[in-house]
This record gives sequence, C-alpha cells and structure tokens, in this order.
Amino acid sequence: TPTSEDLGDQLNNRRKIIIALGAGALISPLPSLAQQQPAKIRRIGLLSPYSPADSTLWYEAFRLGLRDRGWVEGTNITIEYRYAEGKRELVPDLAADLVRLKVDVIVTAITADALTAERAAKAIPPIPIVTAAWSDPIASGLAESLARPGGNITGLSQMSYQLAGKRLELLKEIVPKLSHAAVLWSPISTTSKSIWKDLQLPARKLGVQLHSLEVSSPDEFEKAFHAATKARAGALLILASPVIVTNLKRIADLAAKSRLPSIFQWTEFTDAGGLMAYGPDRADLFRRAAAYVDKILKGTKPGDLPIEQPIKFEMVINMKTAKALGIKIPNSILVRADRVIN
Repeated sequence: TPTSEDLGDQLNNRRKIIIALGAGALISPLPSLAQQQPAKIRRIGLLSPYSPADSTLWYEAFRLGLRDRGWVEGTNITIEYRYAEGKRELVPDLAADLVRLKVDVIVTAITADALTAERAAKAIPPIPIVTAAWSDPIASGLAESLARPGGNITGLSQMSYQLAGKRLELLKEIVPKLSHAAVLWSPISTTSKSIWKDLQLPARKLGVQLHSLEVSSPDEFEKAFHAATKARAGALLILASPVIVTNLKRIADLAAKSRLPSIFQWTEFTDAGGLMAYGPDRADLFRRAAAYVDKILKGTKPGDLPIEQPIKFEMVINMKTAKALGIKIPNSILVRADRVIN
C-alpha cells in the first residue's frame, strides 16, 4: 500500500511533466499550422499584341528570368496570358480583363500597349506596369526621365528611333548603288509614324529616296509590294508593328518574289526567309524585364526603377536568300554577323 509520501512524489512527478509539456507548447505553439499556411500566390498579367507563336521565345526568357529569382509559375506565381493576335482593336479589352483579375503587375511588349494598359490600370491602388521593349519612353509621355521614370510604369527601351537609321545604312552597304528604298510600315502605329519622319534625314545623307508603303491590314501587302516595284525600289526597310510582326513569313516571301533585299529588327524575319535582321536581342530584354517584376513584387515602386537600354544586339544574315537574290554580302558585314543562315 503506497504511503502518503509515495503519493506526494507521484503528484509532483505528474506536475513536472505537465509543466514541461506546457513550456514546450509555449516555445512552439502551432508548428503544424505554420507549415500548413500556403505562400501567397502572386499574379502577373502578360499583354501581347502578337500571337502565342510570335511571342514564345520572349516569354520563355521572361519565365526563366523569374525562375532565377525564385518565382516559379504554378508554385508562387500565376501568369495570365492575353494575346491580340495582331488585332490592335482587341488590346483595350484584354488590358481591362487583366485589371478585372486584379493582377499584381502587368507586363507589356510595346509602347502602344503600355499606353493602353496605363489607361486601364488606373485603379486604387494603380497596377504597376513593366514594358519590356519601349520604343521611346520619354516621347510617349509615360516616363519623366530614364533615370527616374516616375508614375506607375518602368521597363526597358529598345532604341527603335536610333536603330532605324542604322538599318538603312546596312542596306546601303549591301546595295552600294541604292538610290530608292521602300519602307513598309503601319500608319496605325504611332511609333512607326515618328520613325518614318525621322528616317528622312539619314536617307538624305545616304542619298536614298524613301517610298512609303503603308499597310493597316494583311490584305494590303500585295498592293504595297506592287507599289514598291512601280517606284523602282532597290531595297526594303521594314518597321515593326503588330500587323507586320504577325505576317513576317508572308513579307519575306513577297520581298523574295519582288527581288528586294530586305531588313527588319528581329531575327525571326531571317528565320522566315528575310535577308537581314539587326536590332536588340528581344529575348534578353524580356529576361531582364523579369528583374523589374521581381523588385515590384517585393515592394519597390515602378517610378523608382530606372529605364534601361539594350546591352545585347543581334545581326543575322540569311545567305540562302542572298544567293537567291544574286547579292554578295560584303565581308565587312559578314564579320559583324552574330549568325549566318546557310
């Protein structure tokens, strides 16, 4: 039979166990609940004026850039893709749809979409916007300066105005006797309108007369190339816009049929059969755009992030097309090419 002393010892031991358990609970009160709380999923809206096929490489580079910074689609971010398929009239509704979804940030590809998104995203608080390939942030009125854009938009410039004249110089190098060149562009694009005007000065310096080929829809391409032949154009300079980008293969075929040496700013053109491409590496621009999104998701204001310029450029020559056109590409150009298609 246990004595009163034994019973007292048992009670003391039980009291010590209870106190120890209580202390452990205070140190780590709800370990299982902390593990069960899921990380917040952030939502990114991608607004493209092009088709999925035209944007594949850029968006893959963008996703890789996010992944390098710890953002993985389906894990801690979701990405809402909206494509206008080259139809500018669809962009406002697509932008409004992303705003309705309350995405944390909108990523746009070009200046015109940045303007549209900026108008749609004036919520309270406004949705931040990152533009991966601005033509001219200052001229568009969306940024106060490159160093400090202010407002709710930031991103990267693709130097469209500065490089258009350079592409005309390259055409002159390829066709030294060039006196008439056609410029294929869309009047719907405000950027292309400005570039067309800015091209007049370098054209005069090179002794080249420019002929405007304006296209607003795909059914106008045949007429435009007929006009180039009638104007005795010796080469073709192409300015980027949604109707152009979504029809690069058709443009390359028409240029070959019209026997026009041609140049565009994206390498997709030479892959489609165009003669030459020279411009910023757009995949690199989208990869770098991921760094802006990362900073914004972590709390940085867009207006405090400086607008950066391209650091990687690509020059590609399609030698198959050159041979078909009977053109000898100068060694001075070949040695500068990043890639030659044989």
